[in-house]
Amino acid sequence: MAREAEVATFRRALARAGEGSPGVLLVGGDAGVGKTRLITHLAQVAQQAGARVVVAHCVDLGEVGIPYLPFSEALSQLSGSALVDQTIRERPALARLLDPGVAPAVQSDDVAERLQLLDGLRCALAAAGSADEPLVLVLEDLHWAEPSTRDVLRFLVARLRSEHLLVLGTFRTDDLDRRHPLRPVLAELYRQPTVERVDLFPFTEPELRRFTTALAESPLPDAEFDQVLRRSEGNAFFAEELLGAGGPSAGLPWSLTDVLHARLQRLDPAVHELARIASVAGRLVREDLLRATAARTRTFEDPAALDAALRDAVAHQVFEVEGSKLAFRHALLAEALYLDLLPGEQSRLHRTYLSALTDDPSLGKAAQRAHHALHGHDLPTALAASHEAADRAAGVLAPDEELRHREQVLSLWDSVPDAETLVGVDKAEVALAASEAASRAGLFSRAEQLARRAVEALEDDKDRQAAARDLLARHLLDQDFVDEAYEQAELAVARLSAQGPSPALAWATARRARALLNLDRDDDAAAAAAQAVEVAFAVGAPGAEADALTTLAVLDAADPDTSASLLETARARAADAGELLAELRTTQNLSTTYFYAGDLAKADVVLAEGIARAESTGLSWSAGGQQLHVLDELFRYVRGDLTARPAPPGMPTSAVPLMTAVQLYAAVARGDVDAVARGKGLRDAWDVDGQVALYAGGTLADALTWAGRYDDAVAAAVELAEHLGRVWSEYFLGRIWISALALAALASAAELVPAGSSADSLSAARAKLLEVGDALAEVAHTTAVRGRPRGGKLGPEGRAWLLRVDAELARLRAAASGAPADPARWEATVREFGFGYRYEEARSRFRWAQALHAADDVEAATREAVTALAEADVMGAAPLAGAVREWARRARVALPGTPRRHESVASLTDREEEVLTLVAEGLSNRQIGERLYISTKTVSVHVSNVLAKLGVSGRTEAVDVAHRKGLLEV
Repeated sequence: MAREAEVATFRRALARAGEGSPGVLLVGGDAGVGKTRLITHLAQVAQQAGARVVVAHCVDLGEVGIPYLPFSEALSQLSGSALVDQTIRERPALARLLDPGVAPAVQSDDVAERLQLLDGLRCALAAAGSADEPLVLVLEDLHWAEPSTRDVLRFLVARLRSEHLLVLGTFRTDDLDRRHPLRPVLAELYRQPTVERVDLFPFTEPELRRFTTALAESPLPDAEFDQVLRRSEGNAFFAEELLGAGGPSAGLPWSLTDVLHARLQRLDPAVHELARIASVAGRLVREDLLRATAARTRTFEDPAALDAALRDAVAHQVFEVEGSKLAFRHALLAEALYLDLLPGEQSRLHRTYLSALTDDPSLGKAAQRAHHALHGHDLPTALAASHEAADRAAGVLAPDEELRHREQVLSLWDSVPDAETLVGVDKAEVALAASEAASRAGLFSRAEQLARRAVEALEDDKDRQAAARDLLARHLLDQDFVDEAYEQAELAVARLSAQGPSPALAWATARRARALLNLDRDDDAAAAAAQAVEVAFAVGAPGAEADALTTLAVLDAADPDTSASLLETARARAADAGELLAELRTTQNLSTTYFYAGDLAKADVVLAEGIARAESTGLSWSAGGQQLHVLDELFRYVRGDLTARPAPPGMPTSAVPLMTAVQLYAAVARGDVDAVARGKGLRDAWDVDGQVALYAGGTLADALTWAGRYDDAVAAAVELAEHLGRVWSEYFLGRIWISALALAALASAAELVPAGSSADSLSAARAKLLEVGDALAEVAHTTAVRGRPRGGKLGPEGRAWLLRVDAELARLRAAASGAPADPARWEATVREFGFGYRYEEARSRFRWAQALHAADDVEAATREAVTALAEADVMGAAPLAGAVREWARRARVALPGTPRRHESVASLTDREEEVLTLVAEGLSNRQIGERLYISTKTVSVHVSNVLAKLGVSGRTEAVDVAHRKGLLEV
């Protein structure tokens, strides 16, 4: 065997699984490199070691897919075991994966089904393995995995604990272009400690010699081996086919396709024809389906001829038997045969498969019928089968697949004259169902587009259009498009009100109340919410009632306890009714209510409950679920947890900008070198999502300040405030935070006004800084009054940032006009951030220490600096820790682990010494800026200060004086 290292890795992982340390091996390599042969050998190794091996496959069905296919296949193989069957009985959702029929649609009160399905699969796999007989689950061809299978794999890996389980997955690396959906999944999985990556490369010459010797059962002659080596280029499958085709003589064709055909052409023509028929199904096909299909062709009208061809195909290793299925020995063989068929032959054989599946639906699933109908150009059947497959996907909680099937129905609709008769619903109904599926999958923009299509299609049916408008309003609110959401909700309520009280009216009215709330029309929002509660109670619509109660609670947040009690009631009502979206919204608001009240412990508990609920019900990336993940990142940062974390499992592409933006808080505090670039990279997303703009823009300003690019930081803050002023309102509350960050940049810039500047230029520069600072502070205080905080008053965080505004303004005035330091303002800021905002408390404490030192209270300054430094080090806030240490050395304040500066260099700051050292190396200001990650202008300031402090007029003279004074090493 030529894969000794890979086999050794597998043996170690298998041994750990037997000891209760589960793992995952992901084997990647180009087509033909030997993955299948290696997996086959590893399965034999596992069985010889006493393990149980289950092999399951992903299948390429083009535009359609079968949800959970490999796990459903594995579950069917495992059923029959007492422990596995007990798991299935305890979790009825698992039975849906074993039932070939169409599962019923998800019921609103069946909220635990997603958890049953995902956790049930994990438990079934755990039950199937033991210390004496660990389970090896082989998942082949993960590059064809559909979204639900990728979700299960993420879920499984994230929850592996002590199972006697080893998962062995294979995928083609040459199929994974940069947009392939498996790529981010692999990146996520590779970060897990239980996952090992195994890359297969073409054989080296010694490996290929051992491989061919094993195949031929004796060493090949050198000339023959050289030809195999040259033609196969170390590709295991190609080398095997060259030998199997009769030896690599000079007359053999060069391409792999030709070699494959050359081998098949040596077999009976009936075997060749059977292989061509099988290739239309892909690499893997059920034997009964192949028999039923082949029997419909002229070649195999005689059952005896079909039996003989099947036996010969297996005997000559064209097929391998895998349970009730037949598999091509390699996917490349199936692909080569299929591509060799003429277009007409392909269509004819797809229709033949479709005929077999239609006559006996038990031979396959609706998705397979849709696939063959589409490629067989039977559009009516493709449409009907896609609709059935969508219902099946909805029944097993697979929103991505459901959406794909429903969009397939929509794309075929106009090409099928009797489409409505075939599926039993009209096009608008399909669009509405697709919109709901897109929303559950976290694709909010697509959900909005589909809802618009439904609204347009229902122009002649105003009553149904009103319900569609309400759905559109919901999707618009999910994306923060408040103005249009209100317009749609208003139209929906107006039409539905004329029909009398109904659940639809209750929901539309509750949605209208939410829109009014976001438009700062509090009185109107309260009236609408109260009306929604009344209608919902009257008609028995608890979900709408809970949604409206949540709006009332937000409006009545002046008393956090009352608001929390109201939200708890709303959450319970929504949970009892199975209204998940309303439940997640109330959970989100309950968590933020506790946060704004300064009770982080309760906020964390509620948030954890919400995230678990969203994950267990398949709504982790719905609008509500996404906001819970955002809060999780924010709360971790506030508590001082700055660790970089991988993306949450299952995150859709649409959620990446918002999650990237919120993760920038911790990234800036950690000092990630790419924080500025990441913040700038999100600029295009500002117009799509105001939250992205707020988080990315604010943290960008902070990152620029840490980089010493103060002018850029202020410009970024001003641009962000103006943008959100247009998108939201002029006095949005986040403006207080943005003003504080801009003032911090101004104050730091004032502290760096070049030494030696003329009196006039110095006065003008300081006056400009003060002018901008005063304007920012005024806007912040006006926002605190005219903005709309919860309950009509600022919470602890808002008050802390407003105090920070005043403290930074005092620092600016001290630096720019010589005003006395004001430690009291920083002390108040520290106290207010003390509700639990650990990082900002430490940062403000550092500024407090500086102010105390400037006021000649060195002992107190030292005490506060020591605390700030300790906190920064524990959190991993490198820029803050570095700033504290640099200031301590410059101010000659003794801190633990901070050496005192030598008297001869006390006149230069650490940064100035760094700049001087690089000047001595002959670097220009631009090159120094690139080396130190600061702007060229800031370098110029440092150079000017160095020249002034050394009493010299030029760079060369400065280096000479520095050498003579011992400021630079020779």
